[in-house]
Amino acid sequence: MYLLIPAAGTGRRMGSSRNKLLLTLLNKPLIAWTLLAAEASESIDWIGIIIQPQDQGDLQEIVSNLSLSKSVHFIQGGATRQDSVYNGLQSLPAIAKHVLIHDGARCLATPNLFDRCAQAILHCQGLIAAIPVKDTIKVVNQQTHLITSTPDRRQLWAAQTPQGFEVKQLQQCHAEGRRQGWEVTDDAALFEQCHLPVQIVEGEETNLKVTTPVDLALAEFILQQRLAQSSGQYLDKNLV
Repeated sequence: MYLLIPAAGTGRRMGSSRNKLLLTLLNKPLIAWTLLAAEASESIDWIGIIIQPQDQGDLQEIVSNLSLSKSVHFIQGGATRQDSVYNGLQSLPAIAKHVLIHDGARCLATPNLFDRCAQAILHCQGLIAAIPVKDTIKVVNQQTHLITSTPDRRQLWAAQTPQGFEVKQLQQCHAEGRRQGWEVTDDAALFEQCHLPVQIVEGEETNLKVTTPVDLALAEFILQQRLAQSSGQYLDKNLV
């Protein structure tokens, strides 16, 4: 299975002057935890990291220090996440039929989640990892800040990554999005715009996206809990 990791963002919302994926979480850069989970996955054998030029030296050093057994490739990112994934898709080997796309900032995803998504995409056109929404969600008028509706949360799921797709179809969706000027926040939205089916794969409650200092603190707590509960398998063997 082929894996693309968009890692070309910034640390603006983290309050950092550098790429947040280079920040440290339990003595390892954020991106290292993502890469180690991909390394431990039984399904993934090709990894593409989509980067900005100024981060390449740091990321190459991180990859070198991890001594990964799987093939890792660096791909030039774009101005937006959408542009970066587009570039990543163009850089896949011609034989690639399916691809998983996983945000580098979701550094707590487990190898099991990667494997479940990799197996599921062999039997559908598109998928996303997602979890049911627990909170009551309100739709609010942006000008008046008045509530306009309350959707039934039983129909609401919070999108995560990995997201998986047939490569040719996703390439076509990205090309159409560029022609139409669509601006989306994930690849599933492009599939939806092109009226293609996207199914849900049960995600993980701990698969949070590290965006703010609070998220970083939560991620540290979760990893510490995994360490405390580990019996020498995934975390102790691969991530410490």
